[in-house]
Amino acid sequence: MHCGSEELPNQNVICCTCYSQLPFTDFLQIENNVVEKIFWGRVSLGASGAALFFTKNSIVQLLIFELKYKQNKRAGWMLGHIIAETMKLSNRFMHIDYLIPVPLRQKKERIRGYNQTYIICEGIAQVLAIPIEKRVLYKKKPSLTQTQKGRIERGQNSNRLFSLKNTTALFNKRLLLVDDVITTGATAESACLCLKQARPADIQFVAAAYTLT
Repeated sequence: MHCGSEELPNQNVICCTCYSQLPFTDFLQIENNVVEKIFWGRVSLGASGAALFFTKNSIVQLLIFELKYKQNKRAGWMLGHIIAETMKLSNRFMHIDYLIPVPLRQKKERIRGYNQTYIICEGIAQVLAIPIEKRVLYKKKPSLTQTQKGRIERGQNSNRLFSLKNTTALFNKRLLLVDDVITTGATAESACLCLKQARPADIQFVAAAYTLT
């Protein structure tokens, strides 16, 4: 897909050469990594990280774009596989009870046809056999796009974005919140604060990619 090669192994969306050039972060194996530091003083989380670096005009950007705007679920499953295989190299993500995809607003999900973070969760589940719980966390109101906003503005806009249903399903469970890209962490912070109302045993966080600023 990226270099134009038609030789794509095992239904992948990029060739082996492009895969070898993916910018892995190794964050999931490192305690106190850059992603974990984003949440310091904001919300208490367990092990967290992102599998890849996100930069403009990169293979990672193309994968995210294919998933979100080109209806290419294979790109999402591939990102999920990458996260899962990276998690397997670490002993920091153990005994997870549920994967929790960061939700979209219902209207946006209807327009897109699916939630891209749920597709990434499917990819993780294909490798690690962890169940996905999508009936609990909901996005409850429209929000302005976060792209052009600073950290403080994003935090203000992300506050109280989410609500919970069926909270007993999460009580005393170990949760892994999953997102596609993390920049400031404002959306993930809001989601985690909401999930904590269900009194889970632990909340961890992973994203497919971390944005380099």
